[in-house]
Amino acid sequence: PEVINGRTHKATVVDLSPWVEYEFRVVASNSVGIGEPSRPSALLKTKAAVPAVAPTNISGGGGSRSELVITWEPVSEELQNGEGFGYIVVFRPLGSTTWTKAVVASVESSKYVYRNESITPLSPFEVKVGVYNNEGEGTLSSISIVYSGEDEPQMAPAGASALSVSAAAVEVSWQPIPWNRHTGRVLGYEVRGW
Repeated sequence: PEVINGRTHKATVVDLSPWVEYEFRVVASNSVGIGEPSRPSALLKTKAAVPAVAPTNISGGGGSRSELVITWEPVSEELQNGEGFGYIVVFRPLGSTTWTKAVVASVESSKYVYRNESITPLSPFEVKVGVYNNEGEGTLSSISIVYSGEDEPQMAPAGASALSVSAAAVEVSWQPIPWNRHTGRVLGYEVRGW
């Protein structure tokens, strides 16, 4: 802080964070040096304000069929700026002009799941997450692309064949299912024999 003239007995402290408790001390100085600090003032809480920091690391994906799972990194308490803190989630299918808005009232939340039977598997959505408190709505994050949940594969592998390699082993081969928007990512195969 700036050094204040010796004849001045009050000062305005600026650039403090909203809705945070502070205490203050005063130190006298002269050409010889700096004296002992005063006893701390009583705790004083600054007034609340609209949150100014949006959540970060907006992502998601996964989930079940007909679900859009959206995740974010929660905003720390010192940046919530007031009581009644929560999150605002807005999303729309990529290419759409209409946003859907949801309110998540829990301070600790870091996830929102939207369920709707009309969501097709692996559909891209534009997603933004913002914040609010009793003072009003804060800023929204930048847009992130999140994909809806996958469905189970809708086609079987083709070209299954078996080759006897010994008295106790058979080698089974097949053509892999190609990735596309409707099959999703194939994480593995199950081989059954009888």
